[in-house]
Amino acid sequence: MDSAIPKALKEIIDDFSWCEGQEKLELLVQYAESLPPLPEWLQDDQSKLVKVEECMTPVFVQAERQDGGLIFHFEVPAESPLVRGYAALMKQGLDHATPEEILKVPGDFFYSMGLQQVLSHQRLNGIAAILAHMKQLAVKEMASK
Repeated sequence: MDSAIPKALKEIIDDFSWCEGQEKLELLVQYAESLPPLPEWLQDDQSKLVKVEECMTPVFVQAERQDGGLIFHFEVPAESPLVRGYAALMKQGLDHATPEEILKVPGDFFYSMGLQQVLSHQRLNGIAAILAHMKQLAVKEMASK
């Protein structure tokens, strides 16, 4: 699996794998605090954001091509720190990856982080859905080349 994971995401997975129990949740909250606001061009026209319907929390995502890779933008309510944290770590782990690299990330990679120890099955489904939407945006970018 390691060869299919971009380096930045692999480093995040390693950080989580060293944490135990509550520490994993605390690390997710730290990531939540690092999620940047939407860029101005998306703040002005949020209709360009794609809603992740499978999430109970309103999660919106968009990608833009930059230097051959993709940059992801997320809008997640501050009152949902765990989901926001997951979005932030996905952004940090997959920003600048090529669409092809993003498509290779296994849909269940987060199990190697040990998140199933601290998150419900429903939350894990939401995490998988966020990655699936990021992959859809990668496919869309590949098609528009």
